[in-house]
Amino acid sequence: MKAGIVGLPNVGKSTLFNCLSNAKAQSANFPFCTIEPNIGVVNVPDTRLYKLEKLVNPERVMPATVDIVDIAGLVRGASKGEGLGNQFLGNIRETDAIIHVLRCFENDNIIHVDTTIDPVRDKETIDIELQLKDLESLDKKLDRVKKTARTGNKEAQKELDVLEKVKKGLEAAISVRAIELNEKEREEYVKPLQLLTDKPVLYVCNVDEKSAVNENDFVDAVKKSIKNENAEIIVLAVGTEADINELETFEERQLFLEDLGLKEPGASVLIRAAYKLLNQQTYFTAGVKEVRAWTINIGDTAPQAAGVIHTDFEKGFIRAEVIAYDDFVHYGSETKVKEAGKMKVEGKEYIVKDGDIMHFRFNV
Repeated sequence: MKAGIVGLPNVGKSTLFNCLSNAKAQSANFPFCTIEPNIGVVNVPDTRLYKLEKLVNPERVMPATVDIVDIAGLVRGASKGEGLGNQFLGNIRETDAIIHVLRCFENDNIIHVDTTIDPVRDKETIDIELQLKDLESLDKKLDRVKKTARTGNKEAQKELDVLEKVKKGLEAAISVRAIELNEKEREEYVKPLQLLTDKPVLYVCNVDEKSAVNENDFVDAVKKSIKNENAEIIVLAVGTEADINELETFEERQLFLEDLGLKEPGASVLIRAAYKLLNQQTYFTAGVKEVRAWTINIGDTAPQAAGVIHTDFEKGFIRAEVIAYDDFVHYGSETKVKEAGKMKVEGKEYIVKDGDIMHFRFNV
């Protein structure tokens, strides 16, 4: 599962990517600095993991991760191949969610492709290009469905009705994720098309340092523009985050954050938001060899969770021994949890909860 960082050139995408992944993607003050997408495997900040480490004292600790992709900047006409449009759209199609960076600060030393700062206009520029590409994909599908519907096929007629509704929305400049559809319509007819504007999106308002806490008028405008869209938004001073990353010690970074009035780096907030955006959650295994966070989809069953460790675990699943995270922390050890009768034995139908500590029994 991958989240792609997108936006116009020079809005702070590569700087943000560097903050998140500690990879040093080239960052410079000119358009198309990023051509090939950079991919970073980013640790998901989770204080629960470190509480478990203190209690279990394992040989090693392994956090959950999320893949972040830094994609080339887009310009008007990308849907027709302008700039790096075809490459940009191909790269974004391969991601599962979008982190859309919007420039929400003034700085005469950093050029903007449209000369003035207007994050709502910038957002609309990219939205329109993605919507136009989706219309192109949709028209190809509609041609095939219409032919089948003409034969009297009732299922094809249902699909045709849904796709025409989606097309009408796109033609009105409404992204697919914001078009009102029921779960069956979206899952059966729309999701298989992998439309760009159907992907979940997190808007990142890139602000100056003084706006990191109190925000600014640009951010207010963005919030107003997305109020009817099914999307998340966070505010981040990307340049400041880069400065924090350059500090050598944890104590120095914490002092910097306190001076700004922040409790934690914004990058940590963004990584957790991206993890959630990808519909992912964490369960733990905890033993003296290793305390580890495992990534699964929200709604996964116990056998599916076991399969993340090894496919044999899922094939031969017998049962799962489950401890709620709060119970483990409260009692302090697996032994004491068992003594208190708080360990549960769950079968194949169990839906894993975020933070569960699990041990699997299987037979292959």
